[in-house]
Amino acid sequence: MVLPFAAVATDASIDPSTDPALGAAIRAIPGWRTDAGLDVRPIAEGRTNRNFRVTVGREAFFLRLSDEETALLGIDRDAEQASIRAAAAAGHAPEVVAYRPELGVLVTRWLDAEPLGEGDLEREEVLGPAVEAIEAIHGGPPLEWSFDPFRIVDDYRRIAEERGVAVPGAFDEAHAMARRIEDAFATHPMPATPCHNDLLEANFLLKDGHVWIVDHEYAGMGDPFFDLGNLSINNALSDDAQERLLALSFGNVTDAHRARLKLMRIMSDFREAMWGVVQQGLSSLDIDYVEYAQKHFDRLSTTMADRRFDDWLEAARDPIA
Repeated sequence: MVLPFAAVATDASIDPSTDPALGAAIRAIPGWRTDAGLDVRPIAEGRTNRNFRVTVGREAFFLRLSDEETALLGIDRDAEQASIRAAAAAGHAPEVVAYRPELGVLVTRWLDAEPLGEGDLEREEVLGPAVEAIEAIHGGPPLEWSFDPFRIVDDYRRIAEERGVAVPGAFDEAHAMARRIEDAFATHPMPATPCHNDLLEANFLLKDGHVWIVDHEYAGMGDPFFDLGNLSINNALSDDAQERLLALSFGNVTDAHRARLKLMRIMSDFREAMWGVVQQGLSSLDIDYVEYAQKHFDRLSTTMADRRFDDWLEAARDPIA
C-alpha cells in the first residue's frame, strides 16, 4: 500500500551492484546496465515493497521490488500489471515499461505529478477528475483475479495465526458485523467490475487538473462500492463530499447508494486493520504494523457503533437503480 510515483527519493544515489535483487532487476531491463551511469535512489515511502527512482539518461522510471510472500496479502501481480496497463491506456496510470514477475520487478515511467494532500478531495475540481480516473478502472477489461473484502479478512486472520501473530479480540465483533453487511448486499449484489481496492490519497497523482491512479497491487474483480468506501474513509471525506462522490459516480443518488457507501467504509477499515495484523507476521520493513492495525480497529469500533447501522443494512437490501 502507498506507492507514490512522485515521491521524493533520498538524496544519495546507491550502487545497485551492492544489492543482489536490485542488481538483477536492473540487468533484466533492456537498455539498462549497472555500469552505464544509472542514477538509482531509494524511495522511503511504501509499506509492502522496496521502491526506487531510476534515471537513465534523461528519462526517469519507478522500479518496484516485491517478494513472493506478498501473494499472502491477496495480491496477484498479473492482475496488478493488467490493471495498470488498462488504466494507462485510458490516460489514468503510468505506462508499464517492464514486468518481470519471476524477479518481483515492475517498472513504470515516472510521472511528473504530485500526490494529493489532506483535504484535496473535498474540492469538486479534484474529486471530479479522481472519480473519472476511478471509472476508467471500473470500466476496464475483466481481470483474472477477484478481490472480496468479506473473504480477505478471514484469510488475513488465518495467515496471521499460522505465523504466530495474536489476532486482536476486536476481530470477533467486527466479523459479526461484516457477516450482516455481506448478507444485506447479497440481496441485490452489484455486478463485479475491475477495482483498485487501495485508494489512499497518496495513490492519486494530480497535475493541471488531471488525475492518475498508481499502486494497483490489490486490483481485482469486485464490488465498486468497496472502492468508493475505501476512498471515502481513507481520505476522511465529509458527508457533503461523500454525497458529491455518489452523485459523480451514479448521477441520481438513493438511500441504497448512501447505505452501501457507509457500510463499505466499515469494511474498508476492517480490511485495513487486518492487513496491519497479518503484516506483523510477513513484513521485514521497519514499520509499526501493530499501531497501524490498532488505529483502524479504533476507527472501526466507532463507525460500527453508529446508531444508523441497522438503517443502512435495510437500505442496502434495495437494488441499485
